[in-house]
Amino acid sequence: MRTTETPSTELAERIERVVGQKIRAFQTVQGGYSPVHRWRCITETGSVFVKVASVPITAEFLQREYLVYTKILGRDFVPELRGWEAHESTPILALEDLSAYHWAPPWEPRHVEQVVEQIHMMHANTADLGTFLEVHGEEKTNGWATVAQNPTPFLALGWADTEWLDASLPHLIAAEANCPTDGTQLCHWDLRSDNMCLSDSRTLFIDWNHACLANPRLDLGFWLPSLAYESGVLPEQILPDAPEVAAWVSGFFAARAGLPIIPHAPRVRKVQKEQLATALPWAIRALDLPPLPKQSLLRQER
Repeated sequence: MRTTETPSTELAERIERVVGQKIRAFQTVQGGYSPVHRWRCITETGSVFVKVASVPITAEFLQREYLVYTKILGRDFVPELRGWEAHESTPILALEDLSAYHWAPPWEPRHVEQVVEQIHMMHANTADLGTFLEVHGEEKTNGWATVAQNPTPFLALGWADTEWLDASLPHLIAAEANCPTDGTQLCHWDLRSDNMCLSDSRTLFIDWNHACLANPRLDLGFWLPSLAYESGVLPEQILPDAPEVAAWVSGFFAARAGLPIIPHAPRVRKVQKEQLATALPWAIRALDLPPLPKQSLLRQER
């Protein structure tokens, strides 16, 4: 979806310096879950995609994303970097325009196969990046153990009761503890349909600010609940025999989906709830846990 909104004169001039060409038109691109200005910039010779931070946290994200691009440029799964301008509050990142690519959903079997193959190819790479814990810290590992300490936000979702949680938590906590985050492979760590696009010959991943060296099975598993929500493809069809991954991923969303809305990213909780709606049944199947007492409510969420 695009509108005709344009940047201020000062910002437009900065974007032109970054792109290196006169911009004939700015087309606002809607999408993403963080407050970033996004434009498809039309030039005399083509087009380029530009992101500009609007709040301090997105300025940090763009700085991090640019740093990652400098470490992984030229790989088949990475868009071309077209320009960068550092700025304390409104840095500018210019990338290859990918608007002509296919952005799922809808998903076709060939699209799923193509993305899975490209994810495996990405994981065959390494890069000069920090480890999962160095990049994300301990907070990102909060899962079922955190739910055990404060079950109220999870229970408030209305899918489970205390009886189910008491019976299931020991198994979920033990399984997620057996899922390491560390690894030496390049991992994107934010794989979702809005961060990947396809042509007949390429699959590209965007929004690399969470990238790190980590466990590739966990990186793949992190995408599968959203794929299941959008396509109906069960996670175990792509990643079988992975109860530890199912527990870790479902715990990540279980510890967050019921928390208060994030002011600068109000859509995040909704997306986390959607992914929990498929990640939790995956963990139940993988660990042979009792069925949810309010399974019908969970199905309504989907």
